[in-house]
Amino acid sequence: METISPALSVAIALLLALLGLTGFGIYQAFGPPSQRLTDPFDDHED
Repeated sequence: METISPALSVAIALLLALLGLTGFGIYQAFGPPSQRLTDPFDDHED
């Protein structure tokens, strides 16, 4: 059985972390938690 090189393992781990953080950011921006977000420009209209 062939083992995976350490460099490939690190690359896969970084890719998974990046995809996870991107998914979490999209969930925060457009999912249910986005109902609590406010627009700071609407708060200070002249």
